[in-house]
Amino acid sequence: MYRAQRGEEERPPVPVSCLPPSPALSAPWSVAASVCLLGAEAAGALGLSRAYWAAGDGAWHGLTLLFWLLPCALVQLTLLFVHRDLSKDRPLLLLLHLLQLGPCVRCVDVFCIYFHEGEVEEPYVSITRKRQIPKNGYSEEIEREVGQAEGKLCTHRSAFSRASVIQAFLGSAPQLTLQLYISVLQQEVTIGRSIFMSICLLSIVYGALRCNILAIKIKYDDYDITVKPAAYICIFFWRGFEIATRVVVLVLYSSVLQIWILPVVLLNFFGFFFYPWILYWHSRSPFPENVEKAMSRVGTSVVLFLLTFLYAGINMFCWSAVQLKINDPDLINKSQNWHVMAVYYLLRFVENAFLLLMWYIFRTDIYMYVCAPMLIVQLLVAYCLAILFMLGFYQFCHPCKKLFSSSILDGLLGGFRCLRRSRREPRPGAPAEEPSTDGADEAPGGSKTDDSQNGDPLCSASSNA
Repeated sequence: MYRAQRGEEERPPVPVSCLPPSPALSAPWSVAASVCLLGAEAAGALGLSRAYWAAGDGAWHGLTLLFWLLPCALVQLTLLFVHRDLSKDRPLLLLLHLLQLGPCVRCVDVFCIYFHEGEVEEPYVSITRKRQIPKNGYSEEIEREVGQAEGKLCTHRSAFSRASVIQAFLGSAPQLTLQLYISVLQQEVTIGRSIFMSICLLSIVYGALRCNILAIKIKYDDYDITVKPAAYICIFFWRGFEIATRVVVLVLYSSVLQIWILPVVLLNFFGFFFYPWILYWHSRSPFPENVEKAMSRVGTSVVLFLLTFLYAGINMFCWSAVQLKINDPDLINKSQNWHVMAVYYLLRFVENAFLLLMWYIFRTDIYMYVCAPMLIVQLLVAYCLAILFMLGFYQFCHPCKKLFSSSILDGLLGGFRCLRRSRREPRPGAPAEEPSTDGADEAPGGSKTDDSQNGDPLCSASSNA
């Protein structure tokens, strides 16, 4: 996820006069939205930490500052890494990043590039080649020029997309869980805390949305992708219901079983953290050297460690939309099938239901005026709504749905069919079943049909998510 998106072809510089004019640049509103969320969350964290300090709550004061400072430092490093500023002689910019002002400077730089675009003629451009999404079974390859201004804006958007994901799942998600937990213990939701929690939830949903779009662009890098407003709406409601339900479930469980929340959190986090490394060690692939050419082996290890750390943090709260593959040049698995997603949501639903059951059994007097059964039903229904919006996105609104070998519904049904068939297979040494004489199981020529030979896409073909 930290690699720059491909698609530009290495060619000698081409004069602008030899190519058709490039389309107008789109305004970098996504960069402005990221900076506004970062600034609002910083202001809210500082204000709440000051209030906790004045009230004598040193633990809440320290945790609030920690959940703000840690992701902020990672965001600054991400912006420096994507723009390769560590190898450049720019001491003032490095100082501004140390003062946590890097996103503001980058935002000003982005809008300066956007508003001054076209005032100075660019002597050279690069060529990018993309394929269109197939229409009526045909796909056309389009070649167009990319100017220096558009290339810089693309780099800034990519950097802020990654920064938004880091801020969302390593900062906003723990912060929202902490503030909701404090509200439950104190049985009070102040105006400042409610506004801060709303900002955190919006930041998490926005980061999850950027994660989805970023995953689509990396997976289908060879295609010219246009995301429609309906897709953004589906992703927003999908992620909103999923993340809000997950946070509430964790807070309810931790409020009655403070000690037992640690095994749940550690098992989830370290399970997702070590899963990509286990797959990498099992594949016996060489150590990846393609993260960054100028990086040493130690630097590559640090980047991969932080990447798996972020991957685990995302999967703690919601589906990450990608499977991390360390030995792949793009660091993600592009041949992901629906079965992994189905298993994730099934296990997450069971886990949420189990945690809610434990909360219902061990709930204390602070929930005296709460209708516990109704709250459990509402949370489970909200999680089902998140799954429903997810199915709607992949079935109707995904920008690359025409490239799927099968629909998501067919893929999920195929996964259950494969599991059912695998259970029915005879064990080694068990007597074989007699052949069926039912004519419906035989082909017209009298021989039995074989799903794998007839190209059944439900069990043999994998679908890209």
